[in-house]
Amino acid sequence: MSLPDVITMLLRIPGLLFAISVHESAHGLVAYMQGDDLPKRQGRITLNPVPHIDLFGAIALILFKFGWAKPVVTDPTKYKNPKVGMGLTALAGPVANIFSAIIFAVVLKYIYKYNLIANKYLYIMIQEAYLINLYLAIFNLLPIPPLDGSKVLFIFAPNKYVEFYYKYEIVGQIILIACIFFAPFLLSFFLEPTAFVVSNFINFIVNLLP
Repeated sequence: MSLPDVITMLLRIPGLLFAISVHESAHGLVAYMQGDDLPKRQGRITLNPVPHIDLFGAIALILFKFGWAKPVVTDPTKYKNPKVGMGLTALAGPVANIFSAIIFAVVLKYIYKYNLIANKYLYIMIQEAYLINLYLAIFNLLPIPPLDGSKVLFIFAPNKYVEFYYKYEIVGQIILIACIFFAPFLLSFFLEPTAFVVSNFINFIVNLLP
């Protein structure tokens, strides 16, 4: 691994800490808005990254740009509609990351347009923050347990799907971790085209700004 690669990975860390904090806080906030105060009592509705960090997930994010944080524990029995509530809570994290990616894209646009930053490392750090939020959102929307995408399906899926999910959640988790650390190219095969489409959509939005 070359020195520039090491520097780039180190410059990902601030964006990583921000991305996982926004992601998990959004989960907790939406759960709280639906009547579940468990995330708040556990201190998970915060932009402080410490309560959200999962060591292996953070390492995966730094190395591969996709990974995970410590899951927010919720109590779906507090929701008016537990199945829909779980789906909305799961969706909140990726949506928060997409909004964050848009904000970083806007910042990058005006930095480049008006030459606001001379320090190339600061520019790279912001660029990496954009990418981390983008990839964290897309990765978590994969419909593989225990990722958010598998829970978003709760909104539309029959009750049998929910039973199947909880029965085989651990299997999906094992397969997912194995792919991340031993065959990341398999995930990239699905993630890269999606990231390309979403990135182009974000660029379209940003280009509408003066």
